[in-house]
Parts: sequence; C-alpha cells; structure tokens
Amino acid sequence: MHDLELSEEQRMIRDMARDFARREIAPKAQAMEKAGWIDDALVAQMGELGLLGMVVPEEWGGSYIDYVAYALAVEEISAGDGAAGALMSIHNSVGCGPILNFGSQAQKDFWLADLASGQAIGCFCLTEPQAGSEANNLRTRAELRDGQWVLNGAKQFVSNGKRAKLAIVFAVTDPELGKKGLSAFLVPTDTPGFTVDRSEHKMGIRASDTCAVTLSDCTIPEASLLGPRGKGLSIALSNLEGGRIGIAAQALGIARAAFDAALGYSRERIQFGKPIGEHQSIANLLADMHTQLNAARLLILHAARLKSAGHPCLSQASQAKLFASEMAERVCSKAVQIHGGYGYLEDYPVERYYRDARITQIYEGSSEIQRLLIARELANYPL
Repeated sequence: MHDLELSEEQRMIRDMARDFARREIAPKAQAMEKAGWIDDALVAQMGELGLLGMVVPEEWGGSYIDYVAYALAVEEISAGDGAAGALMSIHNSVGCGPILNFGSQAQKDFWLADLASGQAIGCFCLTEPQAGSEANNLRTRAELRDGQWVLNGAKQFVSNGKRAKLAIVFAVTDPELGKKGLSAFLVPTDTPGFTVDRSEHKMGIRASDTCAVTLSDCTIPEASLLGPRGKGLSIALSNLEGGRIGIAAQALGIARAAFDAALGYSRERIQFGKPIGEHQSIANLLADMHTQLNAARLLILHAARLKSAGHPCLSQASQAKLFASEMAERVCSKAVQIHGGYGYLEDYPVERYYRDARITQIYEGSSEIQRLLIARELANYPL
C-alpha cells in the first residue's frame, strides 16, 4: 500500500514497529526458536511501545488508533519473527478483545490496563482435544456452587498458555441448552486447579508457547463470568473479524520477510556469470511473489478499514485470512527454491519462515472454515 493512502499516525505506528522488529526482534529470532520462548525483556518492550494494547482505548491505557494501524504493526512484528507476531495478534484480539467488548466495568478496570501494558498476557481457552472448529461441542463444564464457579475439563492448543496471567475459558454451564448453554469466564492462571500440562513441540512458531491445559475443580468467584450466562458462543465468535485480520497480517509479515530474503539472495548469488535475479525464471518468481504480497495487503487493509468504521466485515476478514495464509506458504516455498540447497539449511532464515507460515492456514479458523463462511455470504450476493 502506498504511503499516501496512510495517515501520518498510521505511518508512524508502522515505522516504529518496523524499526523495533528489525533492531530488536529479528536478530534474536533464531535463538528464541531454539529456546522455545520469546524473551521476557522483548515482550516488556512490546508492552512499553503500545503494541500489546492496540485494540484497547486510551481510557484503559491502550493505544488504539484503528485496525489499519494494528494490521500494519502486526505485519512488521511478524516480519521480525512469526512467533512474536503470534503473541501480539492473539493477545490483542482474543486476550483483550472479549473483555473490552463484553466485560463489566469492574472487569475492564481490573484487567485492561495490565493487559494493554503487557504486565499481563492473555490466552484464549476454547479448543479442546475433540472440538476445534466445532466450538459448540465442548466438554469442559462450569457449575455454580455456593456462589462460586467450579470448572473441570481440558483445553488444547492454547497460545500464550505458559506465559499468560489471564485465561478466557469457555465452558458449558447448561448442557441441556445446546449451543446456548456455553459461557465464558475470566480465570487467573495462578488459580488452584488451572494447570499447564505441557508446551507442544511444533513445526513452526516454536518460540510461541502453545500449551495443553487442564482444569480440575478450578474455583473462581461468581463475578468472573464474562458477559451473560449462555452467551459464550457469541463471545467466542465475536472476535473472529479482528482475529482473522491479525492472523492475515501475521502471514503477510512472514511472507514479506521471506520475499526480502529471496530478493537479497537473488542479487548476491552468481550463476552462469550473473546474479540469479537477472535470469528470467527467477525474475518471474520474484515478480509473482511481490504481486501476491501486495494483493494480500490490500485485502487485509480493506477488511481493517471496514472493522475500524464499525461495519460488518466477516466475509472480508475471512477472504483476507484465506488469501494471505495460503499466499504465505506459496511465497515462502518459492523463497526456499530461490535459495536452492541453502534454503533447506537452518543457517538461512527462509527455512524458518516456511515452517512458520504453515500454521496461519489452521488457527483462527482453518482455510476450509474460511471458504465455508465466504460461500455462505454469497447466498445473498447481489447479481
């Protein structure tokens, strides 16, 4: 997107995030992947820069401008490291978002300032071993006993699960009501009975802590219910637009980093007497990669503008997420190809970009779910 189409504030946010990612994140990305952990000091810096409160209004210590600025910042952080982009996107969209949109005044006042500053990181406990895309098929239960909620169950694929101080947990409160019997709860992760079982060993974004969680007689005050009882499914689905814009921006950032690496390599690597980028076959690959990056960015920023203006944009966000995530795998694959055998080595970052990109087609709604949602929207599409 051309700078002329961005406000001065949006450009400043993007440039700040880009400078921080290049200076502080990218040089540490490989070491953080090997450690399986994002540096605590780096997360603290992200909080200080306002990157962890980008959907939270200033009233609660946030740095909200609009979703365009947010998408631009997620892209830049993800270009530095896909795992850092994941932490930022997930914390903002499904960590801060549900409290901002459904929390009581007391819940907002208690949690949002710490979340926006990065003093507390949030996680989202929805998926279970048997329930992923089918969010209304949960087995975790919450029972009201003597003015307290008692939660029992198991959660899977919890991003930020080990680092988080606050978990938004979804549990069935009224089994007989089906999908209307699901509720959401704010659970501090130091609550007895909330146990992080393990951190998963993943193909990519390995520095992002993805965990399995068990809830065993985890007891919280009645006031920890988030939103009305029985509105859990609505709360879970309400953040899809912002969440998908964020993951689309993450995919774009990873792919752009791969493209930049491939472009740089194509200028340095000499074959048959000239840089490989001057050979038509490689030049065509780079042209296609560049075009796809720009197309993805336009889809993302279109959805972000609609979201910022308060317009429904579920289909637009799904299109952005679908295209950007699948584009990222293609672009990262071509970046590996341009590097030849070196692209298959850990010495070069394109190998990591390729692995990191793959998850973006799965979480926050798989590509299959995105196509389903887009197709549903077409039922009312004017001809």
